[in-house]
Amino acid sequence: MARKAQSGDCFALPPGVRWTPVDEALDLLRERIAPVAGVETLPADRCAGRFLASPVVAARANPAVTNSAVDGYAFAHGGAPGIDGRLRLLPGRSAAGEAYVGLVPEGAAVRILTGAPLPSGTDTVVLDEDARVKDGGVEFRPPPRRGANVRKAGEDFGEGDQVLEAGRLLAPQDMAVMAAAGADAAAVRQRLRVGVLSTGSELRPAGSQADPESVYDANRPMLLSLADRWGFDAVDLGCLRDDREMARAALDQGAARADVVLTTGGASAGDEDHVSRLLASEGSLSFWRIAAKPGRPLAMAFWKGVPVFGLPGNPVAAFVCALVFARPALVALAGGEWPEPEGYQVRAAFRKRKKAGRREYLRARLNARSEAEVYGSEGSGLTAGLSWSSGLVELGDRAMDVSPGCMVRFVPYGSFGL
Repeated sequence: MARKAQSGDCFALPPGVRWTPVDEALDLLRERIAPVAGVETLPADRCAGRFLASPVVAARANPAVTNSAVDGYAFAHGGAPGIDGRLRLLPGRSAAGEAYVGLVPEGAAVRILTGAPLPSGTDTVVLDEDARVKDGGVEFRPPPRRGANVRKAGEDFGEGDQVLEAGRLLAPQDMAVMAAAGADAAAVRQRLRVGVLSTGSELRPAGSQADPESVYDANRPMLLSLADRWGFDAVDLGCLRDDREMARAALDQGAARADVVLTTGGASAGDEDHVSRLLASEGSLSFWRIAAKPGRPLAMAFWKGVPVFGLPGNPVAAFVCALVFARPALVALAGGEWPEPEGYQVRAAFRKRKKAGRREYLRARLNARSEAEVYGSEGSGLTAGLSWSSGLVELGDRAMDVSPGCMVRFVPYGSFGL
């Protein structure tokens, strides 16, 4: 089972703090969040997609012995062909799994195949295509450099070396490293259980009959899909009406079934915001006013020892805050390395005047000229722009006047694990 970490007040901000810059908020989260996911040991073939709980250490060197990187002929460089350009070819060969037995003297060579151990007395291999066998000898000119076409023992890593660090999300290529290191099992984190709860009497599930005053619940399927895409166990906690006792029951269920709960709606200070009222009176609650658009209010709390993140109710704001704030926090809770999304500079294909004091995230995609174009509206309730876009343009905290041709930072959704 996952352990419960952090004290209930770890999300509290210093008194007097009004607007928290994005980078400061991320630094605070990184500093205050510790893993809650438990640890288990699994066979190597079941470790992909898990976060390493302990480093993987090589049981032996790789390569274990010095061997040939090509098919060719092994010889001692000091005995390279003389003026006649010829070495005596010894009978036999060295093959992978069938090493040559005996010493190869200077002035002689022996046949060797890729991956085969280098015979005693040799240090260099000439490539098959660069040599010619004739009259019991092998000829090649000029000789390759000393040590050519040879893979030295331990060149990849040595016995006892740490080959994979704790906190790494194990990918298919890491399975090759583990196997080469002789690791048949590893200590990994259990999958983080992420509960998702929507609140609001106006919400209806997609496909149901709804009057014009109702709204289809877009956040819950989106956040459940995000949690699943990020490799966590998504736990559907449902959609509840604005009712205090229903909110209490939902939070209790979340604490029992999940390691962390994401909520949307009901986390501000309105008359019907029962989730925030319960968290404030019976749990712990901190409002972080983030200097970001979309987003701004983030509620962070604990309910019966389980962290609760209150995301904005508008789908676009919920999506952006999930990528920017919830994802790194969830990865840290899961025992992974804090992820830093990678972006790059591109030319803008839009105009935008921005005031100082907050960071803005615009839904964007690259056009045929690799320029960033942004969605026509910045409305946080307009979901079509989420599918239209392929990433976010991130405009920094300072004031700026963006015009076509200006350089802006584009962060593709792939950098957020999508």
